[in-house]
Amino acid sequence: MTDLALFPLGTVLFPGGLLPLRIFEARYVDLVGRCMREGQVFGVVLTLAGRDTDREVGTADIGCAARIVDFQTLEDGLLGILCRGEQRFRILSRSRQDDGLNRAVVEWVPEPARSPVPEAFEPVVPVLRKALAHLRTMGHLVEPDYQSAAWVGYRLAELLPIEPALQQQMLESDDPIGRLRALAPLLDLSD
Repeated sequence: MTDLALFPLGTVLFPGGLLPLRIFEARYVDLVGRCMREGQVFGVVLTLAGRDTDREVGTADIGCAARIVDFQTLEDGLLGILCRGEQRFRILSRSRQDDGLNRAVVEWVPEPARSPVPEAFEPVVPVLRKALAHLRTMGHLVEPDYQSAAWVGYRLAELLPIEPALQQQMLESDDPIGRLRALAPLLDLSD
C-alpha cells in the first residue's frame, strides 16, 4: 500500500500515455515541486461527481500514477507539465489535506501478462502509427510498443473521441484483447 497525492481530472490517464497539465493552484504547484525534487509520482483519477475544489469530490476507484517528464513556463506565465502514465492503482481509502490536496492510500494493480496484438486487430496498428506521428510536440516522448495488445489498446482508448466513462472502463479492464475488441470497431479502417 502506498500513500499517493491525487489529481482529480475530467479525463483518464493510461499507462504509457502522455498528459499535459497547466498548474496554477498553490496545492498543485507544491505537489509538482515535491514530485520533481523527490522523483515521486502522483495519481490521476477521473472525477465522477463535484470538482477537485469541493470538500467532497467523487472519483473513480482506479486511476493511474503520473510521472512528470517535462515542464515549462507557458505563455500565460503558468507552469506547464507533461506527465507519463505509469502503473494503475486502486484506491483503498481517501483523505484531504488542509490545503485541499486530495490523497489516497492505494494498492498497485498489476498489468496482465504481455500478450501480442492478435492478427484480427493488426489493421489497427498502422492507423495508430499514423495518428501518433502527428503528435509533433510530444511524439518523441512516446515509448511505442506496437506488438503489445495492452499498449495498443491503451493508445486507442486515449486517442479515440470516446466519453470519459468508456475511457475509465478501458483503464479498469484487465483484458487487453477485450479492450481491442471494444475499441477497434470505432475506427474507420478504410482508406
